[in-house]
Amino acid sequence: MKHILSAIIVSVFVVIALAFVAPNHAVAASAAEINRDAENALKKLYAKSIKASALSEKAKAVLVFPSIVKGGFIVGGQYGEGVLLRAGKAVAYYNNVTASYGLQAGIQKYGYALFFMTDAALKYLDKSDGWELGTAPNIVIVDTGAAGGISTTSAQSDMFAFFFNQKGLMAGIGLQGTKITKIKK
Repeated sequence: MKHILSAIIVSVFVVIALAFVAPNHAVAASAAEINRDAENALKKLYAKSIKASALSEKAKAVLVFPSIVKGGFIVGGQYGEGVLLRAGKAVAYYNNVTASYGLQAGIQKYGYALFFMTDAALKYLDKSDGWELGTAPNIVIVDTGAAGGISTTSAQSDMFAFFFNQKGLMAGIGLQGTKITKIKK
């Protein structure tokens, strides 16, 4: 019991530290800030990954979370806000929330973009009232090495996820258990 209480106290301090350490923290950004940060993040992603740029031209929409803040010690969480872009125009805003428990420690900041390749995947996002990634539709997480094997003709997934701007000291990045919910901005 004493260890659990200590872990909770440390987690609270980690979250407070994140608020002061992360200069462009992800909490409560305005629509204009999210749009600006998403546009900048995509420009950098496309400059580093030709495959991401090519997929963007075929995608029905792109959901960009330019800044996710993740932290924890035993008990952890992450939060960020993003924008859904269709033909380069903002059409909706979403938040990304994850809570976790287990062997974990650290603070991390990163962003990611989800490329919706099918109408069915996009429809699922539109009709879902809070959607947990990893439950449906089919998603492929692409890293720099794997991106070389993807072409716009061989891309057969409902969605592709690209991570970018990873900073911090926390092992592993994943999307399983991440809940995405539509918000008003």
